[in-house]
Amino acid sequence: MTKVLVLYYSSYGHLEQMADAVADGARAGGAEVDIRRVPETAPPEVAAAAGFKADISHPVIEGISALANYDAIVIGAPTRFGRMPSQMASFLDQAGGLWMSGALHGKVGGAFTSTATQHGGQETTLFSIITNLLHFGLTIVGLDYGFQGQMGVDEVKGGSPYGATTIADGNGSRQPSATELDGARYQGKRIAETAAKLAA
Repeated sequence: MTKVLVLYYSSYGHLEQMADAVADGARAGGAEVDIRRVPETAPPEVAAAAGFKADISHPVIEGISALANYDAIVIGAPTRFGRMPSQMASFLDQAGGLWMSGALHGKVGGAFTSTATQHGGQETTLFSIITNLLHFGLTIVGLDYGFQGQMGVDEVKGGSPYGATTIADGNGSRQPSATELDGARYQGKRIAETAAKLAA
């Protein structure tokens, strides 16, 4: 069975919800799925003062070497000034050994994100994640237009051909919508199906 890792960082829980949806989609695509998060690097007092969600439901990943155990790796991270946050970047920066050995070549990858606003850097953040995955040798699967929910302007919604997204509002009050979660499920399923085809 194809193995998929959904790896994310979430400050306020939006990416946690999106990770669950990506995982649901990957399972629907026939994969075995693990959901992990990267370690929090902000000092506890800073995280508390900023109101970070303390009860994240998924375990921290065992270490960078765990990435080699999967056929597909889907990375989710919120936007920090138009790029992935330092927590995710710090984790991925430890992958030099995997890169050097080619341990991730031929695997499938994807990205998903959250921003406060519609123009808060969703696509640049996705590309900051995708750039890492391409350097690792992964084949990227985005959120193709087979998912028609990302089209139209009838409601505020995320979605990009580069990956599933959600919009959190400036104070984090907006939660991922049904459309956004459906997009994450769609992308997860497509990633799992692509990984199965490549593994075969």
